Amino acid sequence: MQLEVQKHLEDIRLAAEKILRFSEGIDRAAFLENELLQSGIERQFEIIGEAVNRLTRTDPSIAERLPDRRRVVSFRNILAHGYDIIDPNVVWDVVENGLPDLLAVVRRLLPIQGNP
Repeated sequence: MQLEVQKHLEDIRLAAEKILRFSEGIDRAAFLENELLQSGIERQFEIIGEAVNRLTRTDPSIAERLPDRRRVVSFRNILAHGYDIIDPNVVWDVVENGLPDLLAVVRRLLPIQGNP
């Protein structure tokens, strides 16, 4: 197992867990009113997208196991470069509907890679 692969998976896991902590006890309305929370969550999604992109280059066979990996990278690109078209409702939908599946897969992959 490559150390670099494990690092990318850990980066995804850590950023996803931060998003879940940031959004714990928060509903859509509270999220839409809180610019600081939006910025923090968007930053963590950028980290996730970049880590998925790097993982794709490092070990495509591992990256292919991640749900919607191409959409994750595209989402990162929109957050990083399309600042003027970001819809916070879309970001919240990803928090609620996309992130849990991605995190579950990453957590399953880490033990396979030798992480306790």
